[in-house]
Amino acid sequence: MNRVLGVLVSGRGSNLQAIIDATSVGRLDARIGLVVSNRPGVQGLERAARAGIETLVIDHRAFPSREAFDLTVVRELKQRRVGLVCLAGFMRLLSTVFVQAFPNAILNIHPALLPAFPGLDAQRQAWAHGVKITGATVHLVTTDLDAGPIVIQAAVPVLDDDTAETLAARILTEEHRIYPDAIRIVLDGKWRLEGRRFLQE
Repeated sequence: MNRVLGVLVSGRGSNLQAIIDATSVGRLDARIGLVVSNRPGVQGLERAARAGIETLVIDHRAFPSREAFDLTVVRELKQRRVGLVCLAGFMRLLSTVFVQAFPNAILNIHPALLPAFPGLDAQRQAWAHGVKITGATVHLVTTDLDAGPIVIQAAVPVLDDDTAETLAARILTEEHRIYPDAIRIVLDGKWRLEGRRFLQE
């Protein structure tokens, strides 16, 4: 697979930083070709700029529809010959036109052990539910919310004295660890899909 990454952010970009760090030390054999944010002025853009990575702000509020916004982002990614799209705190659902433009080549990181606790604020969902173990998941993106084939997961115990915030911080540490690993697995191409199952060969 083409090893040029496109990373989409909407906020602080801590998972973007984990990817930048992994590429800079040779842990991940890839290059970030473009970082796109749908929000101006976010920290993720600053992280990319410090690393010498091209950035673009494409404000979704300027578009008449989700599809129109997605088509613009896709065009910019294709112009940079991006082969794998990585969502790193990108707070937008992708439309069918986006997913079809990068079939089985969009990754997302989610702060729970999917299929448990999809959607927003998954860390608080897990904490409030009283589960004893939660974690983080990297999955391929489909048009169904947080339901694509799972590439890699990491478990995080929920401690008796945890708050939603302390739990989220420990989950984030695991996100930073596993996201570059998942990218490497997908780029290496030694995998296949059987239905919804991601299988390494």
